[in-house]
Amino acid sequence: MGQIVGAAMVSHHPGLMQCEEFRRLQGAGEDSDLIAGYSRLRAKIAQAKPDVVVLFDTHWFTTGYHLVDAGRQYSGMYTSDEMPWYLHGVPYDYRGHPQLARSIEEVSRERGGYNRAIAHPDLGRQYPTINLVKHLRFEEPAMPVVTVSSCQNCEWPHFLTSGEAIGEAIARSDLRVLLIASGALSHKFNGIDWKPNHPRIFHESNVSRPENIASDKGAIELLRQGRHDQILERWDAEYRRLPWEAFGAHYLQMLGAMGGAECRAEGETLSAYENARGTGNIHMWFQGAP
Repeated sequence: MGQIVGAAMVSHHPGLMQCEEFRRLQGAGEDSDLIAGYSRLRAKIAQAKPDVVVLFDTHWFTTGYHLVDAGRQYSGMYTSDEMPWYLHGVPYDYRGHPQLARSIEEVSRERGGYNRAIAHPDLGRQYPTINLVKHLRFEEPAMPVVTVSSCQNCEWPHFLTSGEAIGEAIARSDLRVLLIASGALSHKFNGIDWKPNHPRIFHESNVSRPENIASDKGAIELLRQGRHDQILERWDAEYRRLPWEAFGAHYLQMLGAMGGAECRAEGETLSAYENARGTGNIHMWFQGAP
């Protein structure tokens, strides 16, 4: 029987793909703690010993279905269409896991759900996947990565249902699976002519609004306590309105796979809470089955 051996909410912002000299310049002489956080996360992943990663990508927006990438191998040179002057020329070469992707669709169809596997050879990559493939070094041990989309015509309970199908497909397999929710908490950008409140660009005071900082910190504390039920209770009134990145598709699908409101996995912070162009970012780890 397959099992989820760990899960993480992980920042992927493009500034983390710049050279250390540039990051330190932006950080008033200090690097982003999210960089050190990647090292801490790699140690957690090594201890968990997953066979495959399921990664929830907040930039792969789809309409009509929760798509699950079912390709066997992905290779190429990534350039962001969002900011090609800033994130470009990133080579990638990593494996997929078609069998798990197809199993997710099979379970979803049994349940009348909307998860579908897709293996189009020309389907592009998004940087929430590519940046983490690089920083978490999934190419080097040839770790398979299955990317899941953020369906944009869903209500938030649909994401939990998508995650439930993924969790059941994992349970029916013989795989040790790591879940990664690749994205931010609050996701309100600062204006193009915004001036920093603090010289260290990563400093939390540069997050777009004080109320977003307060909400993010409240959510982080609930995640530390494993009170995912309280996060869901507050979703419509608070986190949907901020909103979280991709309206929380990454977190909600991860949580659905882990049991939804019944999940009590306690979060461990692996980085400082930091700003990225006004958005709230952190790495958090949730222990899975031993």
